Amino acid sequence: MKKWPEIIQGGMGIAVSDWRLAKSVSLQGQMGVVSATAINSVLIRRLQDGDPEGHMRRALQAFPNQKIAQKILDLYWIEGGRKQGTTYKRSPLFQIESPVALLQLTVAASFVEVFLAKEGHSGLIGVNLLEKIQLPNLACLYGALLAHVDCVIMGAGIPRDIPGALDLLSEHRPASLKISVEGSTQKEPVLMWFDPSVVMEGTPDLKIQRPWFFPIVSSSVLAASLQKKSTGVVNGFIVESSLAGGHNAPPRGPMQIDEAGEPIYGPRDNVALEDMRALGLPFWMAGSFATPEIFRDLKAQGAQGIQIGTLFAFCEESGLDAKLRQSVVDRISRGDHPDRGWIFTDPRSSPTGFPFKAVRLTSSMSEKPEYEARKRICDLGYLRQVYEKPEGSLGYRCSAEPVQDYVKKGGDANDTLGRKCLCNALMANISMAQVQSWGDEEKPLLTAGNDLNQLARILKTGQKSYQVSDVLNYILFNAEKLHDPHLPSL
Repeated sequence: MKKWPEIIQGGMGIAVSDWRLAKSVSLQGQMGVVSATAINSVLIRRLQDGDPEGHMRRALQAFPNQKIAQKILDLYWIEGGRKQGTTYKRSPLFQIESPVALLQLTVAASFVEVFLAKEGHSGLIGVNLLEKIQLPNLACLYGALLAHVDCVIMGAGIPRDIPGALDLLSEHRPASLKISVEGSTQKEPVLMWFDPSVVMEGTPDLKIQRPWFFPIVSSSVLAASLQKKSTGVVNGFIVESSLAGGHNAPPRGPMQIDEAGEPIYGPRDNVALEDMRALGLPFWMAGSFATPEIFRDLKAQGAQGIQIGTLFAFCEESGLDAKLRQSVVDRISRGDHPDRGWIFTDPRSSPTGFPFKAVRLTSSMSEKPEYEARKRICDLGYLRQVYEKPEGSLGYRCSAEPVQDYVKKGGDANDTLGRKCLCNALMANISMAQVQSWGDEEKPLLTAGNDLNQLARILKTGQKSYQVSDVLNYILFNAEKLHDPHLPSL
């Protein structure tokens, strides 16, 4: 059994936590994490951009089924890359019974990301998924398992079925997930099945060790429930506060909004460390805990360590678009800090219904006037909700799709107010913005947690960028220096 890390790098956005960032963290002795959200779209856009360094093609050469790998290359790779301003070819949208070719692409894409993150070293690599995005998850998990991922981390919901699915998939056996169906009148749950032998056109001759499973929780009550009622073993917890970037758990109790338009969190939303300790499993605290002082205190109170997302998101090794990243770092280096109102917890933007943090930048779609002009389209569909039609069949809708389409599918028009297309926006965050058929390029939505304030402590005078090593030294070396003040300064 490998040693528990003290720091886990957060799984952020769509490929902000890419293989390069995860590998950089892992090489420093901590756990790097790749995001598998929309990973099939990430792979095919990298291929359509020409895969100039050849990393995607090299990883595909290691995929257990070369017939599948070649089919993906034939369909999506463009030598020299697509012409600037042209539209990316899209993959099909997921369904409860998705086309086998889409499942194969997803397995391969997840494999590629983990393979590259683990290539050439023995450090820890995890994969991050969202419970809210259910339909791709079994294929994503299996691809990560084929690449020998060390840990699976999942939040944005209650992932009770995932541990059992990991047990089965690690033995190349069929697995299922219960799918949330809005308005369901069925007595039996709707199941989505994934059969590795069907998708892989045979069973790979590959022994897989079942990875750790760490659900992301916002309360000790949820953690205890997952520990007792999950379909398999839970190995630890990521305990996330409302100050984390990306999606936040809604406040406990009725949603209340403050004068700034943000959700109000109260004492009930704080997690007592003694309650987490009582569960007897390792846990890491996430959401504005990335200071050496807090890290030291949390360790003293029984936490295994912390998860850090935001500080890694803006370092040189992250997958974030370089111009977006630099715009934030420059503002902070000039003394303009996030605590001055440019991080906003938006209760309406995400189609998931969860609050979502946005950084207010003039180049970001979080600026309302710019985004309101966007033509609504749901062409990636990761956040679509499965719903039951009046006659009993199932359909798919998203509150960020065109309002008339959503209403036609039985949705409430009020649910569309303020919704943003996170799928396209997060692809734009990583320099893969879609150019729509009418000529518009999708705009980004930059997200960050309150730990962005800590960048001012990492950046030295005049410094315009920083690396993974700077983040880890800031936390670990300075925490050690608190114990031993005679250590020399960095």
